[in-house]
Amino acid sequence: MNRLIVLCLMTVLGAGVLSACSSLPKQTDAERLELYRSHAGEPVPSFQYFGTLNGWAPLSDKALTVWTRPSQAYLLELSGPCQDLEYAIAISVTNTMGRVYSRFDDVIVRGGGGVSGSRFPCRILTIRPLDVKGLKATQKEMREAALVEREAGKQ
Repeated sequence: MNRLIVLCLMTVLGAGVLSACSSLPKQTDAERLELYRSHAGEPVPSFQYFGTLNGWAPLSDKALTVWTRPSQAYLLELSGPCQDLEYAIAISVTNTMGRVYSRFDDVIVRGGGGVSGSRFPCRILTIRPLDVKGLKATQKEMREAALVEREAGKQ
């Protein structure tokens, strides 16, 4: 009986969480990549790498963003499609003495599939610093606009 109550509660709570998530604007991969490109600066030859990433997110099979600090991120565009990047559990980035260089270093997809989880390295073609504050402000505006639109649709 207790299991049934817990299962019912999980179902109800899960539905609430899913409906809360649906209030966020849904973007296609192309729209999301364009948003990041619009907040990226001019290409730089390299960035300092502290040995671990603060976060990362795939934007397509040829682009991703990496966060080196909470307020510092880079848009990495790759020389070609990167196998399973959009479904990766983790990535690693090659570097030379604490710096990641465009046209020299690689993104390596980790986890799942492949022979022992290994993948071909994906060459970094360009590195562009992101305007993190501007990106977050635009994302906030998009969420607020979606909320206003959703509220207007209810009337």
